[in-house]
Amino acid sequence: MGTGSRSPRALVTALTVLVTAAATLTAAAPAGAAPAAACTGYVGLTFDDGPSGNTTRLLDALRHNGLRATMFNQGQYAAAHPSLVRAQVAAGMWVGNHSYTHPHLTRLSQTQIDSEISRTQQAIATAGGGTPKLFRPPYGETNATVRSVAARHGLTEIIWHVDSQDWNGASTDAIVQSAARLTNGQVILMHDWSANTLAAIPRIAQTLASRGLCPGTISPQTGRAVSPG
Repeated sequence: MGTGSRSPRALVTALTVLVTAAATLTAAAPAGAAPAAACTGYVGLTFDDGPSGNTTRLLDALRHNGLRATMFNQGQYAAAHPSLVRAQVAAGMWVGNHSYTHPHLTRLSQTQIDSEISRTQQAIATAGGGTPKLFRPPYGETNATVRSVAARHGLTEIIWHVDSQDWNGASTDAIVQSAARLTNGQVILMHDWSANTLAAIPRIAQTLASRGLCPGTISPQTGRAVSPG
């Protein structure tokens, strides 16, 4: 009789423990899931013309603000600064091909175009940046020959949807405003060497987060930003 009278209490105690644990887990779940749930879309942040003397500061700013980006490197700079290419990869960035010497490719012969692209592929791979899948023609200038040569090297041509105009002296405010125009899947053009762009990074991160947009990788299949996963 005495043992039986204590059983209900033991059951109640056990149930209380289980309910409390379940409630604790439920309360904790939203916090863990928040980062993924916050991403209602993805955008492609891209930086051309590196690596440069500004690359280390740029990578620090991107990492500090939780951003990832595609770095379209010039082959000549990748060859001259291989440690910076490795630093880009170590910081979680993706590395793309931006030609070797940044010429107007549409004015070159097919052989010259091939040299610009192939030497950059080699320079980036040798520096530890992997084999690029993405190619951005200098100045965004392209034609059927440029695209066909890039394709032969396994590269997808990527232009941009939004031009930050940082190359044209745009202010930090203007660069932030440009990033604010991005919509899901779109890509923005920025530059590795721009001091105003570097200063804009924290505000770009805040602006994107406020709109539920997260930095994504650029799909070689579609040329649009998608989830890094």
